[in-house]
Amino acid sequence: MSELRFDAVSVRFGSLRHGMTAVDGVDLTVPDGQIVGLVGESGSGKSTLARAAAGLTPLSAGRILLDGSPLRYRGRARRPLQMVFQDPYSSLDPRMTVGASIAEAVPAEAGLRGAGRRAEVARLLEQVGMDPGRARAYPSQLSGGQRQRVALARALAGRPDVVIADEITSALDVSVQGTVLNLVRDLQRELRLSMLFISHNLAVVRYVADTIAVMYLGRIVEHGPADDVLRDPQHPYTRELLAAAPQPELTGLGPLESDPALRAVADAEPADPHRPPRGCRFHPRCPVGPLVLSGRDVCIETEPTGAGHRHGAACHFAGKSHPALEPTALEPTA
Repeated sequence: MSELRFDAVSVRFGSLRHGMTAVDGVDLTVPDGQIVGLVGESGSGKSTLARAAAGLTPLSAGRILLDGSPLRYRGRARRPLQMVFQDPYSSLDPRMTVGASIAEAVPAEAGLRGAGRRAEVARLLEQVGMDPGRARAYPSQLSGGQRQRVALARALAGRPDVVIADEITSALDVSVQGTVLNLVRDLQRELRLSMLFISHNLAVVRYVADTIAVMYLGRIVEHGPADDVLRDPQHPYTRELLAAAPQPELTGLGPLESDPALRAVADAEPADPHRPPRGCRFHPRCPVGPLVLSGRDVCIETEPTGAGHRHGAACHFAGKSHPALEPTALEPTA
């Protein structure tokens, strides 16, 4: 069993007066043998949450648990959680060969020396679809897709229980992204790894994830089975992320695009994370919020919770759309 659980996790940078809370009371579970997709725009706190799980950023509050026990790294030969970073070139030492980088990650408790370690490196390279002969190459001699495969092999060398993949396709050419995603999906099924897959691209997450969690300004605003969340999103921010995907078959101005108030909130910049808005953090950009529709001051006055809403959607009007599409959606959901 390899269940990773974030229990009321918060991460704060800076002083109490001048700092910012990048992750604010996040509860999230990565079940054993499943992929959880964590999505949200830049600055939402996704990578900070990942770095906290990897032990690279200290927690301000809360706990990170692996199979019910606090996740600790100090004094352990094997790290139970491994992370694959967005830029494979910066995560690999340019002065070390591919083989040396992977071999360095093999835990000492594996008891491999010399030829045994070289054989393990060759096995790992084959597992990620690379020629074992590339073990003698340096990162600068590889393409972006090959370097990301090496980064995956290096993560697997640590024999982890959980892998965190942080935007691992965003730095790759579109033609290579699909190949790497197929590899991730195949490896997860073969090894039965638990995985937190982070991306700002819902199309990418749709392809690999069993469950989707949506993050905005440091908080999870919606989560649930991937098919359910994508087919029937309850939080307006999730719908905005879905609508951002190109849809060339749509032409002309629909009711949302033609409404000046809707256009204004759609063009609004994300809130300053140092000073998040009062009430619902999404309300200055919300297409069903108080800046667009009257009678919704509750969004400014009271912070929403996910209690009683499908997918745990933290929205006072979860599941409601603009009156142009749903004229009777005027009351807060229960």
